[in-house]
Amino acid sequence: MTEKEKMIAGEWFIPTDPELTRDRDQARRLSHRLNVELCDQDQTYRATLQELCPGLDGAFIRTPFQCDYGYNLYAGKGTFINFGCVCLDLAPIRIGCRTLIGPNVQLLTAVHPMDAEERATGIERGAEIGIGDDCWLGGGVIVCPGVRIGNRCIIGAGSVVTRNIPDDSIAVGNPARVIRTTSKLAK
Repeated sequence: MTEKEKMIAGEWFIPTDPELTRDRDQARRLSHRLNVELCDQDQTYRATLQELCPGLDGAFIRTPFQCDYGYNLYAGKGTFINFGCVCLDLAPIRIGCRTLIGPNVQLLTAVHPMDAEERATGIERGAEIGIGDDCWLGGGVIVCPGVRIGNRCIIGAGSVVTRNIPDDSIAVGNPARVIRTTSKLAK
């Protein structure tokens, strides 16, 4: 099994592998092009974004934007990702439709060994992040590896999401905790 296949499978892998290094270099070049060279949201911008993140389905990303690979990011129609988003996409990051991602949000799938000796070997793995449809993540939210945020959730600005959030929840804080459901909001 190649290191890339191990990464995709969520197993421990060596990130300095030449194939993965080439993939990250390509993502860095495309990100640079989006963030620095392409000022307009024209066809060239859209084509470059599609090359970087082929799993976007009608989502819109404002620059600057950073990712490790790009090919592990999936977002549905009508999703809006604001300035400064960082996606460490060692594992898939799946964002539903019509979800709003605030500025400076970090979606972090990277997991490192807890044992210092093992960590010193440089191995890592990714744990998938899932964000449902019709969510709103406020500015500066951090979503940790392996977290699933349900449909129609609101995550308050600056929150650190360390565990799953059920559908129709409002969660805030560090670590984020559910404070109420969206069904209790006045219509």
